[in-house]
Formats: sequence, C-alpha cells, structure tokens
Amino acid sequence: MKARERLKEANRIVVKVGTSTLTHGAGGLNLRRIDLLVRELADLMNAGKELVLVSSGAIAAGMGRLGLKEKPAAIPKKQAIAAIGQGVLMHIYEKFFAEYGVTMGQILLTKENAAQHNQYSHSRNALLSLLSMGAIPVINENDAVSVDEIKIGDNDNLSAIIATLVDADALLILSDIEGLYTANPATHAEAELIHEIDQLTPEIEKLADGAGSERGTGGMVTKLEAARVAMRAGVTMVIASGREEGVIRRVLAGETVGTIFPAREAHLRVRKSWIAFGKRLAGEITVDAGCAEALAGGASVLAAGISAVAGDFAAGSALRVLDAKGREIARGITNYGASDLTRLIGHRTEEFDALVEGAHRAEIIHRDNLVRMV
Repeated sequence: MKARERLKEANRIVVKVGTSTLTHGAGGLNLRRIDLLVRELADLMNAGKELVLVSSGAIAAGMGRLGLKEKPAAIPKKQAIAAIGQGVLMHIYEKFFAEYGVTMGQILLTKENAAQHNQYSHSRNALLSLLSMGAIPVINENDAVSVDEIKIGDNDNLSAIIATLVDADALLILSDIEGLYTANPATHAEAELIHEIDQLTPEIEKLADGAGSERGTGGMVTKLEAARVAMRAGVTMVIASGREEGVIRRVLAGETVGTIFPAREAHLRVRKSWIAFGKRLAGEITVDAGCAEALAGGASVLAAGISAVAGDFAAGSALRVLDAKGREIARGITNYGASDLTRLIGHRTEEFDALVEGAHRAEIIHRDNLVRMV
C-alpha cells in the first residue's frame, strides 16, 4: 500500500504547528487560524481519531502580551517571556477546544524527560492516559526552565520524539511553507515541490535552507531531522502548509498535499524507541564490514569488529554505530566506557582480562540494547 493511501487508515496522529502559522506578520497571535486549527482537530476527534497537538508560540504569545517587537537574545529573558506566553497560549487553546466540546491537557517537556528512561516511560504513560480519556494533549517544550544544554531546540524534533513516544501512525508538521522544494521558492521561481521523499540522501539534505521565521526557531533543516526520526520509528511524516484551511483533513484523506516521508518499518518497542531517539548520544564507534553484516542479522557488537572509537563516554552511554563509510547503521548502549573500549577494540573476548581489569562482558553492545537505523 502506498504511503498516501496508508494515511487514510491513520488513527493516532501527532500534529505540530509552528509559530509562523499561529501568528500574524506583525507578531500577534492569529486567533482565526488557531480557531480553524482547533475546529479541524475537534472534528477529527469526533470521527474517532486520536490527536496530539505539539504547539509552538509561547514566546511569541509572551512578546505580544508584553508589547515586544523583537525577541531578546538572552536566555533568561526568553524564559521569562515564555512563562508569560505559555499561560496566554494555553488559555486560548482551552477556550477554543471547550467551545467544540473537547477536553485538553497541557504537557510541558524538556530533553531530560526523554533522556532518562523512567521519565520517558512516565511521559508515555501520561500521554496514553490522556488519549484513553478522550482528551487531546497539547505539548510544548518547557522554554520557561530549559537552557541550551537540555533544550530539544525546536518543536519539529520534539514532535518526532512525541510521535515515537505514543506509537503514532502519522506526524503532520504544519509550516509556513508547503513542503520541501527543489530550491528555495522565495528566490527561485522555477522551484518545484517534492511530493515524496523515501530516503534522506545528502542531496536531499542540501536542499534544506536553514532559516526559520523571525518569531520561530525551526527551518527545513530541523524538519528533515524530524523526518529522519519519524521514518526510522515507523511513523509516516508529512510537511504541509499551516495556512491552508482544511489541510489536515486533506492529508489524512490521502490527497497529494505537501511532502510525505513514508515510514520505513513497524513501531519500535518502548525501550528500543528510547535507546534510538530518547537517550542522549555520547559518542560513536566505527565497525568493519563483517561486524556490520552481523548486525544486520541481529548480532551484538563485539570488540573484534570495532575499528575506531570517538567521544568521551562512560559505560551505560548511548552510542552511534557507523560502518566503514561513516554511515550510521545502529544505536545502542555500551557496556564499556571510552578509555576501556579503546584498549579492547580489535581483540577477542578471551583477551579482555589481560587488557582491562574486570572486563567480564563479552559484548560491547548487546543486541537487546541495540537498534538498527537502516
């Protein structure tokens, strides 16, 4: 079944809406557009769909309430503005959803909620409980307490993590642009919309031209990063214009709208999902062709197949596994820290005791703690 046709059967959908979609050009919140968005989501819920809304706009809403024209550069000021704006934005969502008979629940997340496995599981359980109650979770990154080290950085990536977290069938990112073009449509009149991308090649990534709007943080680069997460997690993703009325229903009807990124495989189990997309990556290892082939068959990573180690990490950290060409083929949790692993690479298990004291684990990354990324 083609990807567009599969969207007709999508039941659990994550919708991400960007700041540029929610605001006027002058910077204030676009209440008409928010109303149209909420009405469409409410109608889909009446039709039996489960919806999760990931919404940007807290800082823009705070700027509007304070009468500010430019976003400050200082993080504490951004946090203060977000604290004001989150209340404003959620009040508006609550008002509009209530008018259509829908109960909403606000959830604020940071990267730390995904990096710790117990918090990852608790976040998942809370979201699934809200959905089971017939409510719609409205999620934003917790800008009021986030700092650079723990920020996800944009709601495009946050929405992909959420889609993975709740085992969504589809992720729809509503933007100020219809999708990915062959060139920047603002500067190239001949640019054409790419309707489907089934593989994120270097050529496709070069088409992403990074800047977001003055009030937003994301650009096409972050949307492609989100697509990579979604596709690998078994979630079909679509980028479409948030300024087009009824666009969500059109996408879910299988119409050729925006750019679609078809899912690669079935949903990952919760723990494997956390390893791949929740836990913070601390380093990487490069493996030889024999090891790469063994991993494709479901084997663990052994020291004999490792050719290089990069990063300063401890045992229990999440690592990227690269093949000889530098392509990421897996992610997993290492049983050894970087210093010990550097001594072990290229050696057989029976040699471990002479190289590292207490090196009793045969596997560098056990297959139960490994997720293939290709």
